[in-house]
Amino acid sequence: MTPVRKRRRLPRTALTWMAVTPFAAWAVARVAGLERGSLPTQLMTATPYAAAGSLLPLMIAALGRRRAATVVALLATTALGFSVLPRALGTADAAAKGRPMRVMTVNMLFGKADAETILRLVREFRPDVLSTQELTPGAVEDLDAAGLKELMPYRVLEAEWNASGSGLFSRHRMEPLAGWSPPAGHHMPAATIALPGGEPIEFIDAHPFPPLGPQVADWERALESFPPASPDRIRIIAGDFNASLDHSSMRRVLARGYKDAADEVGAGLIPTWPANKKVPPLITIDHVLVDRRVGVHEVSVRDVPFTDHRAVLARLIVP
Repeated sequence: MTPVRKRRRLPRTALTWMAVTPFAAWAVARVAGLERGSLPTQLMTATPYAAAGSLLPLMIAALGRRRAATVVALLATTALGFSVLPRALGTADAAAKGRPMRVMTVNMLFGKADAETILRLVREFRPDVLSTQELTPGAVEDLDAAGLKELMPYRVLEAEWNASGSGLFSRHRMEPLAGWSPPAGHHMPAATIALPGGEPIEFIDAHPFPPLGPQVADWERALESFPPASPDRIRIIAGDFNASLDHSSMRRVLARGYKDAADEVGAGLIPTWPANKKVPPLITIDHVLVDRRVGVHEVSVRDVPFTDHRAVLARLIVP
């Protein structure tokens, strides 16, 4: 008779560590800003999902009474939770006094975004500044034909027949900002806006390259090039950053004197991309960054047909 061979099974402790280790490594990479290269950088946008998923290995370790694994899993869940949850809770401290300012930003996907919907949002929300990315000359014509020229006659445009086009539209007098030129990325026009009731506001339309393949180096350079907040002038940077708050490069931008408007009011986890697809929006890469002296009253996200980004609308109070 041939003896029956027993199948070798992995010990439960090994299986527990196999579940815990990936989330622990993710937590270390997120907290220490260790993402390098294109793929890890792209994966880092999924940190909110990793934070939620880290509860599963914590339960496995705890129910299996694996003390060391439970401690590691708990530390990972705590680190990821502290990285993500503040965006849903908000820490807004809106300025009691100042000038109201409304900002809207939308990526138009090669100019395909529905002009009528954008104009409806402009009429409803009444932004002082509209920041657009992937703005084509044809999209400018469509927007003006829908009525934008009458509502927002001042503009600083760098429209192109590709993804590099961008443009700023304003209700108030606006002049191109001298001395700003991004080292890499799509066009990122900047302007000085004569907001009524005080000093002018500096505004930058953000649109770095996405961190795909070798473009990740240009993406990092573009984010590093954004100027720090100035004590002499309020500055706002809004647009498609192709970055989430889980990227260390994006957090370094904030560390230079800015805050994320959506993060301030508990709307920082509302996804903005991809929109109008079979899958729902998954990640948050469109932002309105404001000087830390600026108060934030409200941030909302709206759908616009025929583009893969959602529009971001922010109500601010500028000193």
